Amino acid sequence: MSDLFLPNPWTWAVFGYLLGSVPFGLILAGLGGAGDIRKIGSGNIGSTNVLRTGRKGLAAATLLLDAGKGAVAVLVALHVGPGQSAALLAGAMAFIGHIYPAWLGFRGGKGVATMLGVTLALFWPSGLAFAATWLLTAWLSRYSSLGGMLAAVAAPVPALLTGNYPIAAVLWAMAMLVLFKHRDNIARLRAGTESKIGAKSGG
Repeated sequence: MSDLFLPNPWTWAVFGYLLGSVPFGLILAGLGGAGDIRKIGSGNIGSTNVLRTGRKGLAAATLLLDAGKGAVAVLVALHVGPGQSAALLAGAMAFIGHIYPAWLGFRGGKGVATMLGVTLALFWPSGLAFAATWLLTAWLSRYSSLGGMLAAVAAPVPALLTGNYPIAAVLWAMAMLVLFKHRDNIARLRAGTESKIGAKSGG
């Protein structure tokens, strides 16, 4: 976990991106008879939008698989690659792949579930902070978007406090991209028009 030399970085970048860009929400919704998820609700391919189809099982599976691909990218790089440097790159690119998948015109999800998986695999205290913040905020506010944003911002804190600065830096960059992808949600939250959990329309 302490190495700084990363041979063949493109290998881990491409591996992470390809794994992260698998659109599980789109695939599961189609196979489950829910139709093209991009034509429902916000048009997003993530679990929150899948939930708007009324198919809770599909939404849960999407959440687990989107988180899982982020975790797998990190864990494979940790155990097969040269260590932390490869894991950081593979995890970051899995996150990018989910948000900007080439085969969907670079229009993917907002990255929250995939960031959770990456964070848990990189540094579990940050992963727990992420999960707890997401769940608590969503439960109290009924806004999935708010929970995801606050969770992303909370994730780097344990890594920073324990001196894991490379991990903290990568998680902070990911958090900023999560906020950017949620800019429409932020506008709706400010206007009081954001959809709450369980709603079948909105972002």
